[in-house]
Amino acid sequence: MNKATYSRRKILTASSLAVAASLANPFSNAANSSSEKSGHPGRSGFAYCLNTGTIRGQKLGLVKEIEVTAQAGYDAIEPWLDSIYAYVKNGGSLSDLRKRLEDLHLTVESAITFSQWVVDDDAERAKGWENMKRDMDALAQIGGTRIAAAPAGATNQPGLDLLQAAERYRALLELGDQMGVVPQLEIWGGSKNLHRMGQAVYVAMESGHPNACLLFDIFHIYKGGGDFHGLKLLRAEAMHVFHMNDYPADPPRETIGDGDRVFPGDGVAPVSQILRDIHATGGRTVLSLELFNRAYWQQDALDVAKTGLAKMKKSVEKALA
Repeated sequence: MNKATYSRRKILTASSLAVAASLANPFSNAANSSSEKSGHPGRSGFAYCLNTGTIRGQKLGLVKEIEVTAQAGYDAIEPWLDSIYAYVKNGGSLSDLRKRLEDLHLTVESAITFSQWVVDDDAERAKGWENMKRDMDALAQIGGTRIAAAPAGATNQPGLDLLQAAERYRALLELGDQMGVVPQLEIWGGSKNLHRMGQAVYVAMESGHPNACLLFDIFHIYKGGGDFHGLKLLRAEAMHVFHMNDYPADPPRETIGDGDRVFPGDGVAPVSQILRDIHATGGRTVLSLELFNRAYWQQDALDVAKTGLAKMKKSVEKALA
């Protein structure tokens, strides 16, 4: 296929006009069943998940991270694949890990990996695919049904052809069909390519796959220069997991980094508007707390997890009042 260059304006315009129709397809049975069982969304329509990056700096190890998640009162956990592999390397069994999660009534709603599945370099992309296949296999063995598909490796140099990215994402979704895991297209605010919601929507639509879905994040939407009103264009089937955090007014957007994220409600993000727009889709959304604040990493992990959950619930209560 000849490479075509799409301006940001064309991408965002096409996405806005077609998003409602093109992301209307329902998810696979695996994704739907996961949504049905995910925690106890209750009347709010939200379930609460801990992305273990929030307590990554405490270096607890996966077993303790799971225990902290359960003790803090979360419905679900979003582990990092490197922590799963470290657990196995130290003699742990994936079947035992799955049982531990089930005994604690925690679902694995998503997982974080940095496999380079979308890059232009053929050799690097082939390695990324093998890594993603391994990641999906490990995740499926512990009961997980979704995985982040971030633009890892396609961040520093602009010019990624979004139609080719869509073809690669479709192929990744087809691999997910075989593995029983749905890859969620993620944006990174600091990427030179997939850093806007409209770009991700375009790639997801053009993949032409019924399981195409999006993984958005308050911090990354802001960092990438986007506007949160775009969330109104999505329906529930397009986004089952949403990364929750907040950001301060300073440092400014141009220099703010991952470590500047704060608890929801402690910054200046329009959290209430965001939650109302997500809630209006009528679906069940998993809110996953993802922070990398080094000040929080110096605190007791359980205290951080409890504070994060309380602030998420307070934000939801305020938004839906």
